Amino acid sequence: MKKLTLIILCLTAVLSGYSQDPTSWRGPTRDGIYPETGLMKEWPADGPEVLWSFEGLGKGHSSAIVDNGFVYVTGMINEQGYLFKFDLKGKLVYKKTYGPEFAESYVGTRGTPTIVGEKVYLMSGHGKLYCLDGGKGTILWSKDLFKDFDGKIIGWGMNETPVVDGDVVYITPGGRKYNLVALDRHSGKLIWSSPGKGELTAYSTPLLFEHNGRKMLATHYESHLVGFDASTGKMLWSQHQPNEYSVHPNTPVYRDGMLFYLSGYGRGGGMLKIAPDGNSASRVWTHKKMDSRMGGAVLVDGYIYGSGDSRLWCCFDWKSGKEMYTSKDIGNGVVIYADGMLYCYSQRGELALVEPDPAGFKVVSKTKVLLGSEQHWAHPVIYGGVLYVRHGKALIAYKVKS
Repeated sequence: MKKLTLIILCLTAVLSGYSQDPTSWRGPTRDGIYPETGLMKEWPADGPEVLWSFEGLGKGHSSAIVDNGFVYVTGMINEQGYLFKFDLKGKLVYKKTYGPEFAESYVGTRGTPTIVGEKVYLMSGHGKLYCLDGGKGTILWSKDLFKDFDGKIIGWGMNETPVVDGDVVYITPGGRKYNLVALDRHSGKLIWSSPGKGELTAYSTPLLFEHNGRKMLATHYESHLVGFDASTGKMLWSQHQPNEYSVHPNTPVYRDGMLFYLSGYGRGGGMLKIAPDGNSASRVWTHKKMDSRMGGAVLVDGYIYGSGDSRLWCCFDWKSGKEMYTSKDIGNGVVIYADGMLYCYSQRGELALVEPDPAGFKVVSKTKVLLGSEQHWAHPVIYGGVLYVRHGKALIAYKVKS
C-alpha cells in the first residue's frame, strides 16, 4: 500500500506539473512548430475533411488555442469581446464577455489567449489584460495597461499574447517607465518593470527563451528589437529595426545562440548572434525579401521558411543567410510546421501543404478556406491530428491525421 500510495503521489505531481505548462500562441515552443505525428502527407483532391465549423465568432484575427480537450478563441460582437470555449467535437461550452474590443480599423479581437492550468490570459485591443477562470469564463483579475502602467495606444490597437512562465506573466505596455512588465499571474501584482528604450510597443508577442542557462525575452518595439533578462527586466541589448508604420507583429525565432527576426513594409529582417553571456548581440546577416508583416517563420533542418509582403515565399540558410528560393505559387501569408510538412495559409484564403525543401517551394496539396469573413490573418493551430483555422467569424476544424 505504501508503494502504491507513493506511485499515485508521483503520478499526481507529474500530471499537475504538466497541466501547468502554458499552452501558447504558435505552439508549445512558440516558434510555429507543432509536435504532431501521423499526419497526412497529401490531402484529398477537395481538401482535408471538415470535422466541424462554427460561424458565430463575430469579428477577429486571433488564433484558436487548444488545451486539455477544449478549444478557446476570442471574437467581437457589437464591440464587446467574447471568449468562446468548445469541446473537441465543436460543441459550444460557453460564450463569455470580458469587455470592449477594438472597433476602429481592421476591427475585432487580436491577441491569442494563453492557457495555464485552469486560467486563461488574454489582452484586448484596448490594452486590458485579463485573467479568467477557464472552467467558468469568469474574470479573476484584470489590469489596464494604459492606466496602471502608463502604456500608450497604438494605431491598430494592442496585439499581443501574454507570455507565461511559472508564476509570472510578461506583457509590454510600451510606456516610458513600464515599457515591459512582469506580473504575478495569480494576482496581477507587479513583480518588476523595465523602462527598456521607452518606445511604443509594436504589436509583437515577446519570445521567451533560454540562452546558456539564462532566461531572456526578445521583442520588437516601434524602432528597435530589444533583449531583456527575464528574471530582472534589465535591458541587455537593442538593434535598430524601424519600418514605415512601426508594425512588427512577428515573434523572433531562437536556436543555439542565434536569433532570427523579420518585419514588413520592405524592411525584411535578418540574424543576430547573442554573446555567450547574453549581454550583447551583433548582426550576422540581413535580408529584405521575407518582409513579412504578420505571417511568422519556421526553422526546419537548418533552413528558415516564410513569406513576404511582395507575395513571395522564401527560404534562407539559417547560418549564412543565403537565399535558397523565392516563389509566387500561392499568396503570401502564415506558416507553421508539423510532422515533416509546412502548412501555409495565404491572405487569399489558400491552405497549402508544402514539402520543406530548400531546392524549391513544393506544393503537395492545396485547398481554399471558404467559410468565414474578411482578412485571412489568424495563425492556424494543429492539435490531436486536427488543423484549426480561424477566418473572421468562422472557426474550422480540418482532419489532417492519416
